[in-house]
Amino acid sequence: MKQSSIHIPVEIFSDVHALEAGDARLFDAARKATGDAYAPYSKFRVGVAVRLENGQIITGSNQENASFPAGICAERVTLSAASAVYPGVAITELALTYINESDHSNHPISPCGICRQTLAEYEQRFGRSIRLILGGFSGEIYIIKRATDLLPFAFSSLELKPH
Repeated sequence: MKQSSIHIPVEIFSDVHALEAGDARLFDAARKATGDAYAPYSKFRVGVAVRLENGQIITGSNQENASFPAGICAERVTLSAASAVYPGVAITELALTYINESDHSNHPISPCGICRQTLAEYEQRFGRSIRLILGGFSGEIYIIKRATDLLPFAFSSLELKPH
């Protein structure tokens, strides 16, 4: 038997004020996007902002419906909007934040499994990493250099090709 481990490098900042100006602006856009969330069932409002390779910023938020927990996560809403408005333009960074109306919003959260898979496919599709900026409305901010770091052993289109 051989044993190994996976390490995910994470930069940790004390709060949004410790971020570089461009990162702080992107994170602020994600914060504003939480106001557009439709989350009457979970009371968990998520906002995302992405910066595209062309410098444009696109935002999105989670959208629930009465057949809860069905809905669309903020990450996939935003990725879809970016692809619709700027098809073929790579995403370079994604900022994610949230407001938990039932509790504190003072620590970073990360994308769910479906969103991690979607982000991994965007990285593969465009051949470039998506840098993640993760945080709550207060507290520490985490920066992860590649979305695929959150999904080790990801299933990808490479598995579907003949070997």
